[in-house]
Amino acid sequence: MKKSHLIVLIGLISVFASCRSFRQLSSKDNNSSVAVKKKSKSGGKAEFLDNIEVTPGSVVTSKQKSTSANTKISAGENKKTRSGDPLFNVQNASYLQLKYSVIIGVPVEQLDNIALLDEIDKWWGTKYCMGGVTENCLDCSAFTQILLRDVYNTSLPRTAQEQYNASEKVDNTELKEGDLVFFHTSGRGKRSITHVGVYLQNNKFVHAASSGGVMISDLNEKYWQPKFRGGGRMR
Repeated sequence: MKKSHLIVLIGLISVFASCRSFRQLSSKDNNSSVAVKKKSKSGGKAEFLDNIEVTPGSVVTSKQKSTSANTKISAGENKKTRSGDPLFNVQNASYLQLKYSVIIGVPVEQLDNIALLDEIDKWWGTKYCMGGVTENCLDCSAFTQILLRDVYNTSLPRTAQEQYNASEKVDNTELKEGDLVFFHTSGRGKRSITHVGVYLQNNKFVHAASSGGVMISDLNEKYWQPKFRGGGRMR
């Protein structure tokens, strides 16, 4: 056999051998793929029902979606109250909160200054007398002086006019609990201040009135509205 023919023969044998090897490799790959598929089926692949998705930590349906994070936020919001105290419960309100909630006309949880309520209740009904400064009788400016001293640790001058002069004037719409409210009730010129009280909430103020002693009245009452001369705040 010629040398050239021998080389051609060897080349053909190599080609046939490589094709056979390739077919065997392809066959193994296919078998492996089938094996993987079979394994995944037998390994318990997660199956989903229609319109339901499952994610870690939550269950979501197509009609209503929620997450565990949203659930926590909602739970936190449910605990909030108007006073900002997440643990406040109306059933745990004190007698004073319940009593003055009705008198002032605000939700019980808004009355969180217990010291103020206690001081008002202590003096409630005490009769009025000009120049009085005792628990037996006192006048309007003595009452505001005592109230701001004991509740807010604030010193006031003695008379209603002096308290008006010493305070920072506050617009009626900006009144806050603890502010002073001033009135001209009689004599000494229309601009003079002859009566003073302490603002609460909901247009209500507490004062020592000549007609009924320490009580709570409304700025919009027919008697007080035309006599009101403004609010003041002590710094």
